[in-house]
Amino acid sequence: MNQAFIVTKEHRRFTEFANAVRKEKTIGICHGAAGVGKTNSARRYANWDALEAYINEWGPRGERDAKHYALANRSRTVFYTPEVLCRPKDLMSELMHWQIKVGICADEYLRSLLPEPETVRQKDVTQLVELLIIDEAERLTPTALELLRDQHDRTHRAIILIGMPGIDERFRHYPQLYSRLGFSHHYRTLGRDELLFVLDRHWKRLGKTLDPDDFTDAQAIAAIERITRGNFRLLERLFPHINRVLKINQLDTITDDVIEAAASILVIGN
Repeated sequence: MNQAFIVTKEHRRFTEFANAVRKEKTIGICHGAAGVGKTNSARRYANWDALEAYINEWGPRGERDAKHYALANRSRTVFYTPEVLCRPKDLMSELMHWQIKVGICADEYLRSLLPEPETVRQKDVTQLVELLIIDEAERLTPTALELLRDQHDRTHRAIILIGMPGIDERFRHYPQLYSRLGFSHHYRTLGRDELLFVLDRHWKRLGKTLDPDDFTDAQAIAAIERITRGNFRLLERLFPHINRVLKINQLDTITDDVIEAAASILVIGN
């Protein structure tokens, strides 16, 4: 079951970063450890959870079209994750496919605003796409990076490359690309205040109230902080197991013992 998206400070910082890259029509890098929330923030920014499913089901028009046309026009963004060992030709072909689809949706929205909607579509709907976000950028070959750099030079379309720490150092080996980088954004783990904010949401989802001043809750918070180290993905994976431990043992209170039992089920990396 998909959980409601939690807007953290890091997500707001990513949004500001993406807006700046888009406004300046430049290339930006977003880097951070695995699981901190880079992909979730990027998909949220692009409205991709809704648009990807809608475009994949491309077919006869229906009642929900207008909502998706408006989403596409608002985001003007394509989110893309290349396959492992993705060939540069396939990469560019698939990116064009998504740009055309998002562009068509945005164009439909714009034409719907006219007093008498025009029947002729804009010649190049891909011009309506203002930003490409490419996740797992480590998978891109030097040729793929050069193709993206060349497309950026020709179209002035903004690009964000998302990857693990050190990806900015890797791009130093590609002067043509590196010289065009306008912004670099470090996506960090959750700080103490944000962790408490997220935990409060999770407690409420389980029908409970978090009180940091309560000794039991304070112990539970400390255990989660030690186990997850502010890693958003690990935190999201931990709570279904916490709920499971509570139900199996017919418990009402989230204690540090419950959390330790739930964490023992998880595979937690370094």
